[in-house]
Amino acid sequence: MKLANLVGDRFKERPADCVIDSHALSIRGGYIKYVANGIYSLLPPMKRVTAKIENIIREEMDRVDCQEVLFPVVLPGSLWEESGRFESVGEELLRFTDRNDTSMVLGMTHEEAAVQLVREYGQSYARYPFSIYQIQTKFRDEARPRAGLIRVREFTMKDAYSFHTSQEDLEEYYDRMAKAYDRIFARVGIPEVVSVKSDSGMIGGSVSHEYMLLADAGEDSIVLCDECGYSANMEAAETIADNAGASPMAELTKVHTPGCKTIEEVCAFLKSRVEESCKAVIYQQNVDDKYVVVYLRGDYEVNETKLTNYLGEKVHPATVTEECGLVAGYCGPVGQKADCIIIYDKSLEGIENLCCGANETDYHYTGANIKRDVGDVEYVDVSKIREGDICPSCGKKTIRISRGIEVGNIFQLGTKYSETMNMTYVDEDGNSHNPIMGCYGIGVGRLAASVLEVKHDDYGPIWPISIAPWQVHLCCMRSDNEDCRRIADGIYKELQDAGVEVIYDDRKASAGAMFADADLLGIPVRIIVGPKNAVNNEVELVTRDKSFSSKVSVDSILDETKKLMDTLWDEINSKVE
Repeated sequence: MKLANLVGDRFKERPADCVIDSHALSIRGGYIKYVANGIYSLLPPMKRVTAKIENIIREEMDRVDCQEVLFPVVLPGSLWEESGRFESVGEELLRFTDRNDTSMVLGMTHEEAAVQLVREYGQSYARYPFSIYQIQTKFRDEARPRAGLIRVREFTMKDAYSFHTSQEDLEEYYDRMAKAYDRIFARVGIPEVVSVKSDSGMIGGSVSHEYMLLADAGEDSIVLCDECGYSANMEAAETIADNAGASPMAELTKVHTPGCKTIEEVCAFLKSRVEESCKAVIYQQNVDDKYVVVYLRGDYEVNETKLTNYLGEKVHPATVTEECGLVAGYCGPVGQKADCIIIYDKSLEGIENLCCGANETDYHYTGANIKRDVGDVEYVDVSKIREGDICPSCGKKTIRISRGIEVGNIFQLGTKYSETMNMTYVDEDGNSHNPIMGCYGIGVGRLAASVLEVKHDDYGPIWPISIAPWQVHLCCMRSDNEDCRRIADGIYKELQDAGVEVIYDDRKASAGAMFADADLLGIPVRIIVGPKNAVNNEVELVTRDKSFSSKVSVDSILDETKKLMDTLWDEINSKVE
């Protein structure tokens, strides 16, 4: 491929609306073009990158006996009605009506389509286990697309679905798929991806893990323990508060606290520790507007995903009226008589002397003891874990919070979809059962952008050789120089004949412009043909990351290039288990 013929432009300046580096470099390097909010076209370099990622995914899916299929992008709404998700999923699901007045959806995930495809096939136990996958376009009407290909509305995704007759069989295959994911991420050049326990969200299921690439640009908070290796996302990490050394039980006393509504104002006024305070966070359920009051330690925050999972209903911040019986800013557990759902977070467990609202404007209690003054209550975990908290695995105060980009996920679905969609099989004894399912997803474009986010310098991408758009970038610095042109043309032909993927820049451009474009394309190996070296029948062989540079005889350039490429491949493969 000659660079002069490459479709797309490269730009010197960073686009003003790009908040993360991968987005900016994708635009500057001629990888993607904006079409609409959260929708992009891929230009040839990015298409070549994603095609290589897809090939790696296919090879690893084949290794775990997963068979490729293809589902429609447009699906009848009736399938989603069978599963119950047509109504339960929010506005992210794009619904429309076709010319026959039939309700349709654009597939954002394909559990329903997978069950519909195999429910007749899977009627006998003898056909289990089996798994299928596709690499397909999906559409999710994301409310806040951002960061180029990191969070989009239209995207290409690998989604796989496995079917089993026992939980044990699902768990065995789940582990196989987890190892396949480790291999995929190592092969694309990011072996540092970590698997974290996660919340299953709208997909459902009892067990799920996300694969996270730790990066400052990530929008997910990852909970890590360097002592024992524990990892989870913020929604799934259990919060364990350290309440050792709390003050002893004291007399319940009502105190006048004029104008003190926040926990910080109250503790400052009372000269008490925020760690021995109880604050109230008030919500309303979306389904019926019923009030939900969460009591938790004053220095913790509510994790709304945990709260939603516990309630089984989504919530929104409450509008507190005079009629509801709650006193905003002064709500507390002692003497609480309002008609509401009351939840006690585990962060309060073990504290015998609390300050809390007295359910009366401008008054708080000191010396509150929940067991003595309220009674026996159930403590549940609905708070956000914090930096320095106790690790749920090893029990040490070693929790740290990092940012991460989700590059894949796996779920143990159970019978959520097979049961609602009436997929059954008959066992050896003639009894009917619903098969147990797992599902496994990787966003192809997001994975490409995520690699770019952590594999770049100030000048452009540094693509791993396994997914680079080309393997070698050949630069003829003076195409008007006879020696340079002859040598560069010869190397170009020699590389092509040897099956090396090469992009050849023979434009009449300045050295600065040529190298700037080469940096933006990020090809791992670069051959530079210049007039000074040409007189000695030599060229310069370098790597994009500048870790290697050598003058090489033109007669041995093919062998030396292959040797350098082999070294780069060995670096990738050494991380693949």
